Amino acid sequence: MIFCQKIIDEEGFVYGITRSKSDLKKFKNFKNCKIFVGDVSDPKILIKVINQSKKDKKTLTGLVNNAGVRQRLKFDKISKKKLMRLFEINFFSIFRNMQLFSKYLKGKKGGSVVNIGSIVGNNGFNELSGYASSKTALIGLTKSFAVEMASLNIRANIISPGFIKTSYFDKFKKKRKLYNWTLSRIPQNKWGEAKDVSNLVCFLLSDESRYITGTSINIDGGWTAA
Repeated sequence: MIFCQKIIDEEGFVYGITRSKSDLKKFKNFKNCKIFVGDVSDPKILIKVINQSKKDKKTLTGLVNNAGVRQRLKFDKISKKKLMRLFEINFFSIFRNMQLFSKYLKGKKGGSVVNIGSIVGNNGFNELSGYASSKTALIGLTKSFAVEMASLNIRANIISPGFIKTSYFDKFKKKRKLYNWTLSRIPQNKWGEAKDVSNLVCFLLSDESRYITGTSINIDGGWTAA
């Protein structure tokens, strides 16, 4: 929602997808945006967005894939069904949306795709094998897509956040031992803010980053470097 506001503040127009009708109230005071209710694993929802943009006579130039689910399970407890559901949201839906978006952009001036990954895709974490696998796969997809689409002026980059103060922060902070451990692992000794991610998303969507593609950028306060 924060990067949505930032794009609007910079005179952009945003089409967004949210999971439930109750989320719509979060955007009721936003101008220059249209929010659709749907499941990102259903390709029809992005088609609906694209068709609406054509009706509005607005050209889509950026796609941000930030929907995802986290699954914490011991490795031997991850069933095929649970793993497939995880990948359906974290990888396959993004793969399909990138296909649809790139087909839409052919013949146009180009565009930018920004995928939201996780430092878990670059590092080993206990009981996160399934989640890590989906995020690592997303890194490979982003890089290969960027290479293949470069001649069409379609860029793609992936942002891998570390510990960011989002909706789960307050609940996580109550786990004092675990919270203090995360701080001890972060060289900057603090969690990031949502705006730290949104600022980079907006930069990668803009023409200011026109020579940046196929990159994986960590926003983690130095976690990965340490």
